[in-house]
Amino acid sequence: MRTERSLVVLATLALVLTAGCAGNDEKAPTTPETATGSLEQIASKAECEPNIQTDADELRQGNCTTDDGKYVLVTFATDRGLREWINEAKDYGGSYLVGRKWVAVGDDKVVTALRGRLGGTMEAGSSHHSGGSGGGGGDEGHSGHHTG
Repeated sequence: MRTERSLVVLATLALVLTAGCAGNDEKAPTTPETATGSLEQIASKAECEPNIQTDADELRQGNCTTDDGKYVLVTFATDRGLREWINEAKDYGGSYLVGRKWVAVGDDKVVTALRGRLGGTMEAGSSHHSGGSGGGGGDEGHSGHHTG
């Protein structure tokens, strides 16, 4: 008897949880559809006026400062260019919000807040290791990252 009752309780609980999830989809905070467009269009959705640092055919980069903090926004001419840049940049650590042909780089708190406005997917960079042959690392390393 107890086993049957347990199964009924579990089945009912599963139905309630499933129905509750479906019913709350419209009211629960959701990530918006991933932003698309030019650097300026994406920055506008992020409520930032970018300070353009790089304006090249293959990528455009701007520094942004919002109430959430500072970050770098980069747009790319191709998906491949984006992926190659991220693969190289991840060695410097940091948090990355990735969209189609764009990426925002900054502290985890800043990038998480941006996701609520821009959509996209979160990716994390490698952890920094002491004693490496590279420069000191840190947030400033992101703003000067260039490819080419």
